[in-house]
Amino acid sequence: MGCWRGPSTVLACLLLLRPLPSPACPAACRCSSGEVDCSERALREVPQNLSANTSTLWLGYNFITVLGPRSFPPLPRLLLLSLPQNRLGLIHSQALVGLGALQELDLSNNYLAMLAPKTFLPLTSLATLNLGSNRLGELEPGVLHALPQLQALLLQDNPWVCSCGILPLWRWLSHNREKVREKSLLLCRVPEQLNNYPIMAFRNESFRQCQETSLSAQHHVAFLIIGPFSFMASIFFCTFMGSIIVVYNNLRKESHFWRRPRICRGH
Repeated sequence: MGCWRGPSTVLACLLLLRPLPSPACPAACRCSSGEVDCSERALREVPQNLSANTSTLWLGYNFITVLGPRSFPPLPRLLLLSLPQNRLGLIHSQALVGLGALQELDLSNNYLAMLAPKTFLPLTSLATLNLGSNRLGELEPGVLHALPQLQALLLQDNPWVCSCGILPLWRWLSHNREKVREKSLLLCRVPEQLNNYPIMAFRNESFRQCQETSLSAQHHVAFLIIGPFSFMASIFFCTFMGSIIVVYNNLRKESHFWRRPRICRGH
């Protein structure tokens, strides 16, 4: 009844009865209960006016090529980020800052050829990572060591280079078999004689040659120290031997001169 005491009081009551404004939703997207669907919108970058309450973000089937530093606004409640079927070829090491609660990340069917070890460092809660159908020839284990909560990893359909360089990744995969999904689809592409050979079928003896030829840091330091001394010693030795040969030849010529018979001419 008190709302009818005066015009100002009536206005205040009407403002209280008005529903609260809904969180911001990017113009190109559809939003509903924390879910933001921006897929198939021909986007070339991540929308910035996303609500902090966003829990699911769909960005698949767009034209995003690069995730630069802080590509996302702070999204402390984001649990799922889907970016498949873009043209993504580069992810900056600071691109995923602010997504600490993320549990699932889909980067499949893109153009990723390499990942820096710190790429996923901000994702301390990530449990599922899909890197399938990219252009990865190798993957540093440091990329995966940065994910303490990782439970499911997909790496299928990448052009893996099965040389000595893949040994660290193979070791990680061997010690984390329960986390690797679609194991049978992890196939070598290079070299040609190993084309379509399953990476998980390798054994420790397969890399024996790599382990035997690998050098420790101490070995490299020793070579750096010994190398210049060996070079100088070889120059000194060659100079010394050359001098001996020259002196020997000179002595030989002089001895031959004195031994040569003299011709006496008659008067």
